[in-house]
Amino acid sequence: MYFQKKRCIAMLLAGGQGSRLKVLTENTAKPAVPFGGKYRIIDFPLSNCVNSGIDTVGILTQYQPLELNEYIGNGQPWGLNKSHCCAQVLPPYERNDKKSGWYKGTANAIYQNIAFIERYNPDYVVVLSGDHIYTMDYAEMVDFHARSGAACTIAVRDVPLSEASRFGILNTNPDGSIYEFEEKPAQPKSTNASMGIYVFNWPVLREFLIADEEDPNSSNDFGKNIIPNLLNAGHKLMAFTFNGYWKDVGTILSLWEANMELLGKNPEFNIRGDENTKVFARNNALPSSYIDENATTVNCFIAEGSSVYGTVRHSIISTGCIIGEDALVEDSVVMPGVVIEPGAIVRHAILGENSKVCRGAVVGGTYTADEEKKISVTGKDTVLQANTVLLPGEMM
Repeated sequence: MYFQKKRCIAMLLAGGQGSRLKVLTENTAKPAVPFGGKYRIIDFPLSNCVNSGIDTVGILTQYQPLELNEYIGNGQPWGLNKSHCCAQVLPPYERNDKKSGWYKGTANAIYQNIAFIERYNPDYVVVLSGDHIYTMDYAEMVDFHARSGAACTIAVRDVPLSEASRFGILNTNPDGSIYEFEEKPAQPKSTNASMGIYVFNWPVLREFLIADEEDPNSSNDFGKNIIPNLLNAGHKLMAFTFNGYWKDVGTILSLWEANMELLGKNPEFNIRGDENTKVFARNNALPSSYIDENATTVNCFIAEGSSVYGTVRHSIISTGCIIGEDALVEDSVVMPGVVIEPGAIVRHAILGENSKVCRGAVVGGTYTADEEKKISVTGKDTVLQANTVLLPGEMM
């Protein structure tokens, strides 16, 4: 059965466990982790799709999918619930053949959903990760891909040479065509790092997904298998350079840094005021935030439904939080529904959803400018009892 033909659809990989986020992802899929006061991580690639004119998105979930599935719903907050478009959640499912089951890798996840893609008979498929923070016009990348005549285009960004070994590195000719791909090389030959954002000609991708699935030695991964196989087969691959803000929030420190980079008059990542890069999200209607006359707030985000009676400096306060009298919050990310009781102190921390810091408790510590920061973390629904201390870098 074919639906309306699409020039391009997106497949969003949102099944990651996010184990490096530790207590924050024990009961929550990484793409569903709150970010920036009122968003979830997945809001960013989803909003990029909408702002880029891509109106059909397959969302591949696996780990702890319930909260993420409920959050996405029918796609209405992103305008993806109309008759000609959709945000379709695609979990693993049992089929008649012996190749069904849990997604074994990024390529296998797309392979298992070939039938969904073929409903729309697209010319191009954009493959995205659900756990990066950035704004990007995918339409520019798709148009670049179409003009180049490539089978695959990979978004790249320049990284410091000291960090290049952490990424898949693309070695390119002067015209941007890729002649070599190295997965996390010890001695990188360039600083062109793959962002894990791909545009494929669908007929070519379909052919290589099927061949990859038939290879018993494959890891079923785009970086390890599909991209090298395309190169080895002589297909043209191009690099699309992206110079905007992009952050892989795969660690506690990087998640904290990305939140802090929203703050200030000229933030490193500015999500305010540009209609073309608007970030859409599912938010329940809450009253306006309340800032008490005795409260002090400096350089912070305070989302709707929150009440602040104490002091908040250089921090993100998410929806529905309470900061008690004489409480202090500095350099911290406070996720939705958190209660910080009077006299509690929170510094350099991430507080998980609906957690509670009781009266007089202390979380985290302070640092000089040149000291390595250790972020203290509480998990979802955690209660830190009165007058207890969670040391810098500790988790609960």
